[in-house]
Amino acid sequence: MPPTTANRRRTVVSPHVARLVDFAEPSPADDCLDLSCGPGPLPDALGPLVRHVTAVDGTPLSPPGAGPDGRTPTVLFGRSRLHVGALDTPTVRARATALPYRSAAFTLVTSRFSLSGLGDPAQVLREMARVCRPGGRLVIAEVVRPSGYGREHDRLERLRDPAHPGTPTLARLVELLSEAGARVRGIERFNVERPLEPWLAAAPDQNGVERVRHALVDEIEGGPRSGARPRVISGELWFTQTWAHLTARV
Repeated sequence: MPPTTANRRRTVVSPHVARLVDFAEPSPADDCLDLSCGPGPLPDALGPLVRHVTAVDGTPLSPPGAGPDGRTPTVLFGRSRLHVGALDTPTVRARATALPYRSAAFTLVTSRFSLSGLGDPAQVLREMARVCRPGGRLVIAEVVRPSGYGREHDRLERLRDPAHPGTPTLARLVELLSEAGARVRGIERFNVERPLEPWLAAAPDQNGVERVRHALVDEIEGGPRSGARPRVISGELWFTQTWAHLTARV
Protein backbone atom coordinates (compact mmCIF):
# COMPACT_ATOMS: atom_id res chain seq x y z
CA MET A 1 0.00 0.00 0.00
CA PRO A 2 1.39 3.48 -0.81
CA PRO A 3 2.61 5.18 2.37
CA THR A 4 0.39 8.19 1.69
CA THR A 5 -2.85 6.20 2.12
CA ALA A 6 -2.94 6.24 5.91
CA ASN A 7 -1.82 9.85 5.98
CA ARG A 8 -4.84 10.84 3.88
CA ARG A 9 -7.18 9.04 6.29
CA ARG A 10 -5.44 10.16 9.48
CA THR A 11 -7.34 13.44 9.50
CA VAL A 12 -10.68 11.68 9.99
CA VAL A 13 -9.82 8.52 11.92
CA SER A 14 -7.66 7.86 14.93
CA PRO A 15 -4.02 6.86 14.43
CA HIS A 16 -4.92 3.40 15.78
CA VAL A 17 -7.54 2.85 13.07
CA ALA A 18 -5.12 4.16 10.43
CA ARG A 19 -2.53 1.67 11.65
CA LEU A 20 -5.01 -1.21 11.31
CA VAL A 21 -6.00 -0.05 7.82
CA ASP A 22 -2.35 -0.08 6.77
CA PHE A 23 -1.95 -3.56 8.26
CA ALA A 24 -5.01 -4.84 6.37
CA GLU A 25 -3.59 -3.69 3.01
CA PRO A 26 -6.98 -3.08 1.36
CA SER A 27 -7.18 -3.15 -2.42
CA PRO A 28 -9.51 -1.28 -4.81
CA ALA A 29 -10.66 -4.74 -5.95
CA ASP A 30 -11.71 -5.85 -2.44
CA ASP A 31 -15.28 -6.55 -1.42
CA CYS A 32 -15.09 -6.03 2.34
CA LEU A 33 -17.25 -7.13 5.27
CA ASP A 34 -16.65 -5.55 8.68
CA LEU A 35 -18.17 -7.29 11.69
CA SER A 36 -18.43 -5.30 14.91
CA CYS A 37 -20.29 -4.67 18.15
CA GLY A 38 -22.20 -1.53 17.31
CA PRO A 39 -21.21 1.03 14.69
CA GLY A 40 -17.45 1.31 14.45
CA PRO A 41 -14.96 3.50 12.56
CA LEU A 42 -13.35 0.82 10.38
CA PRO A 43 -15.94 0.66 7.54
CA ASP A 44 -15.67 4.39 6.91
CA ALA A 45 -11.87 4.19 6.99
CA LEU A 46 -11.86 1.29 4.51
CA GLY A 47 -14.64 2.59 2.28
CA PRO A 48 -12.56 4.85 -0.02
CA LEU A 49 -9.89 2.15 -0.39
CA VAL A 50 -11.99 -0.86 -1.47
CA ARG A 51 -14.64 -1.59 -4.11
CA HIS A 52 -17.41 -2.02 -1.55
CA VAL A 53 -17.72 -2.34 2.22
CA THR A 54 -20.59 -3.94 4.15
CA ALA A 55 -20.81 -3.07 7.85
CA VAL A 56 -22.50 -5.62 10.10
CA ASP A 57 -23.47 -4.88 13.71
CA GLY A 58 -23.66 -8.24 15.44
CA THR A 59 -24.28 -6.88 18.94
CA PRO A 60 -26.70 -9.02 20.95
CA LEU A 61 -29.56 -7.11 22.55
CA SER A 62 -28.11 -4.96 25.32
CA PRO A 63 -29.06 -5.68 28.93
CA PRO A 64 -30.80 -2.91 30.88
CA GLY A 65 -28.36 -0.18 31.83
CA ALA A 66 -25.83 -1.00 29.13
CA GLY A 67 -24.27 1.71 27.01
CA PRO A 68 -25.74 2.49 23.57
CA ASP A 69 -23.41 0.06 21.85
CA GLY A 70 -21.65 -1.68 24.73
CA ARG A 71 -18.17 -0.66 23.70
CA THR A 72 -15.62 2.12 23.82
CA PRO A 73 -15.66 4.43 20.79
CA THR A 74 -12.45 5.04 18.88
CA VAL A 75 -10.83 8.15 20.24
CA LEU A 76 -7.58 10.02 20.01
CA PHE A 77 -6.01 9.25 23.37
CA GLY A 78 -5.23 12.80 24.42
CA ARG A 79 -6.09 14.86 27.46
CA SER A 80 -8.15 17.34 25.44
CA ARG A 81 -11.68 16.89 24.12
CA LEU A 82 -12.37 13.42 22.70
CA HIS A 83 -12.69 13.16 18.94
CA VAL A 84 -14.77 10.42 17.34
CA GLY A 85 -14.74 9.98 13.56
CA ALA A 86 -17.96 10.40 11.58
CA LEU A 87 -19.70 7.10 10.90
CA ASP A 88 -21.45 7.26 7.54
CA THR A 89 -21.49 3.67 6.25
CA PRO A 90 -24.98 2.08 6.57
CA THR A 91 -24.98 -0.77 9.07
CA VAL A 92 -26.75 -4.14 8.79
CA ARG A 93 -27.98 -5.88 11.95
CA ALA A 94 -27.26 -9.61 11.85
CA ARG A 95 -26.17 -12.52 14.03
CA ALA A 96 -22.39 -12.84 13.91
CA THR A 97 -22.63 -16.60 14.33
CA ALA A 98 -25.02 -16.98 11.35
CA LEU A 99 -24.25 -14.26 8.81
CA PRO A 100 -26.90 -13.73 6.10
CA TYR A 101 -24.39 -13.93 3.25
CA ARG A 102 -23.47 -16.67 0.82
CA SER A 103 -20.15 -18.46 1.18
CA ALA A 104 -17.12 -16.82 -0.46
CA ALA A 105 -18.94 -13.49 -0.89
CA PHE A 106 -16.09 -11.23 0.27
CA THR A 107 -12.35 -10.89 -0.29
CA LEU A 108 -11.58 -9.02 2.96
CA VAL A 109 -13.37 -9.71 6.27
CA THR A 110 -12.48 -7.60 9.30
CA SER A 111 -13.34 -7.34 12.98
CA ARG A 112 -12.00 -4.83 15.50
CA PHE A 113 -12.22 -5.38 19.27
CA SER A 114 -15.49 -7.27 18.90
CA LEU A 115 -14.99 -11.04 19.11
CA SER A 116 -15.80 -11.35 22.81
CA GLY A 117 -19.06 -9.41 22.39
CA LEU A 118 -20.42 -11.21 19.33
CA GLY A 119 -20.99 -14.68 20.72
CA ASP A 120 -18.77 -17.76 20.64
CA PRO A 121 -15.47 -16.46 19.15
CA ALA A 122 -14.77 -19.82 17.49
CA GLN A 123 -18.13 -19.77 15.69
CA VAL A 124 -17.76 -16.09 14.77
CA LEU A 125 -14.38 -16.79 13.17
CA ARG A 126 -15.79 -19.81 11.34
CA GLU A 127 -18.51 -17.58 9.90
CA MET A 128 -15.95 -14.95 8.93
CA ALA A 129 -13.94 -17.64 7.15
CA ARG A 130 -17.05 -19.07 5.47
CA VAL A 131 -18.04 -15.79 3.84
CA CYS A 132 -14.44 -15.07 2.78
CA ARG A 133 -13.40 -16.11 -0.71
CA PRO A 134 -10.54 -18.65 -1.04
CA GLY A 135 -7.37 -16.60 -1.15
CA GLY A 136 -9.08 -13.74 0.69
CA ARG A 137 -8.03 -12.33 4.05
CA LEU A 138 -9.38 -12.21 7.56
CA VAL A 139 -8.05 -9.27 9.58
CA ILE A 140 -8.80 -8.96 13.27
CA ALA A 141 -7.73 -6.58 16.02
CA GLU A 142 -8.11 -7.64 19.63
CA VAL A 143 -6.89 -6.81 23.11
CA VAL A 144 -4.68 -9.70 24.22
CA ARG A 145 -3.46 -10.76 27.62
CA PRO A 146 -0.03 -9.37 28.55
CA SER A 147 2.66 -12.02 28.83
CA GLY A 148 2.86 -13.44 32.33
CA TYR A 149 -0.56 -12.25 33.52
CA GLY A 150 -3.80 -14.15 33.79
CA ARG A 151 -6.25 -14.16 36.67
CA GLU A 152 -5.50 -10.65 37.95
CA HIS A 153 -5.75 -9.12 34.47
CA ASP A 154 -9.11 -10.77 33.87
CA ARG A 155 -10.31 -9.64 37.31
CA LEU A 156 -10.02 -6.01 36.18
CA GLU A 157 -11.94 -6.75 32.99
CA ARG A 158 -14.73 -8.45 34.93
CA LEU A 159 -14.98 -5.62 37.44
CA ARG A 160 -15.76 -3.39 34.45
CA ASP A 161 -17.92 -6.00 32.68
CA PRO A 162 -19.08 -9.03 34.73
CA ALA A 163 -19.96 -10.87 31.49
CA HIS A 164 -16.45 -10.50 30.04
CA PRO A 165 -15.27 -13.97 28.96
CA GLY A 166 -11.61 -13.27 29.68
CA THR A 167 -8.87 -11.74 27.57
CA PRO A 168 -7.40 -14.21 25.06
CA THR A 169 -3.71 -14.81 24.63
CA LEU A 170 -2.18 -14.15 21.24
CA ALA A 171 -1.52 -17.88 20.91
CA ARG A 172 -5.21 -18.61 21.48
CA LEU A 173 -6.26 -16.20 18.71
CA VAL A 174 -3.85 -17.91 16.31
CA GLU A 175 -5.31 -21.27 17.35
CA LEU A 176 -8.90 -20.09 16.81
CA LEU A 177 -8.08 -18.77 13.34
CA SER A 178 -6.41 -22.05 12.45
CA GLU A 179 -9.43 -24.01 13.69
CA ALA A 180 -11.64 -21.80 11.50
CA GLY A 181 -9.64 -22.88 8.45
CA ALA A 182 -7.51 -19.74 8.06
CA ARG A 183 -3.70 -19.60 7.90
CA VAL A 184 -2.16 -16.75 9.89
CA ARG A 185 0.20 -14.76 7.66
CA GLY A 186 0.96 -11.70 9.74
CA ILE A 187 0.94 -10.59 13.38
CA GLU A 188 1.50 -7.17 14.91
CA ARG A 189 1.56 -6.89 18.70
CA PHE A 190 2.05 -3.61 20.55
CA ASN A 191 1.20 -1.74 23.74
CA VAL A 192 -1.20 1.20 23.91
CA GLU A 193 -1.27 3.57 26.88
CA ARG A 194 -4.64 5.23 27.29
CA PRO A 195 -6.60 7.30 29.82
CA LEU A 196 -8.76 5.22 32.14
CA GLU A 197 -11.92 7.33 32.27
CA PRO A 198 -13.14 6.96 28.63
CA TRP A 199 -12.73 3.18 28.99
CA LEU A 200 -14.72 3.17 32.23
CA ALA A 201 -17.39 5.50 30.82
CA ALA A 202 -18.31 2.84 28.25
CA ALA A 203 -18.49 0.03 30.82
CA PRO A 204 -21.67 -2.08 30.60
CA ASP A 205 -21.73 -2.25 34.41
CA GLN A 206 -21.08 1.10 36.08
CA ASN A 207 -21.25 -0.54 39.51
CA GLY A 208 -17.71 -1.86 39.17
CA VAL A 209 -15.90 1.18 37.83
CA GLU A 210 -14.90 2.55 41.24
CA ARG A 211 -13.46 -0.85 42.13
CA VAL A 212 -11.37 -0.72 38.94
CA ARG A 213 -10.03 2.69 39.95
CA HIS A 214 -9.20 1.44 43.43
CA ALA A 215 -7.49 -1.67 42.07
CA LEU A 216 -5.27 0.38 39.76
CA VAL A 217 -4.38 2.90 42.47
CA ASP A 218 -3.56 -0.04 44.73
CA GLU A 219 -1.32 -1.45 42.00
CA ILE A 220 0.56 1.86 41.74
CA GLU A 221 1.12 1.68 45.50
CA GLY A 222 2.54 -1.85 45.31
CA GLY A 223 -0.57 -4.03 45.18
CA PRO A 224 -1.20 -7.03 42.91
CA ARG A 225 0.10 -6.51 39.39
CA SER A 226 -2.40 -6.87 36.56
CA GLY A 227 -0.23 -6.06 33.56
CA ALA A 228 -2.09 -2.76 33.12
CA ARG A 229 0.94 -0.75 34.30
CA PRO A 230 -1.15 2.13 35.68
CA ARG A 231 0.34 5.54 36.32
CA VAL A 232 -0.89 9.06 36.99
CA ILE A 233 -0.37 11.67 34.26
CA SER A 234 -1.37 15.26 35.08
CA GLY A 235 -3.70 14.03 37.81
CA GLU A 236 -5.41 11.38 35.63
CA LEU A 237 -5.10 7.61 35.77
CA TRP A 238 -3.69 6.00 32.62
CA PHE A 239 -3.22 2.31 31.93
CA THR A 240 -1.73 0.09 29.24
CA GLN A 241 -3.38 -2.52 27.04
CA THR A 242 -1.68 -4.99 24.72
CA TRP A 243 -3.26 -5.00 21.28
CA ALA A 244 -2.76 -7.47 18.44
CA HIS A 245 -3.49 -7.30 14.73
CA LEU A 246 -3.67 -10.61 12.87
CA THR A 247 -4.14 -11.31 9.18
CA ALA A 248 -4.95 -14.77 7.87
CA ARG A 249 -5.55 -16.31 4.45
CA VAL A 250 -8.55 -18.52 3.81
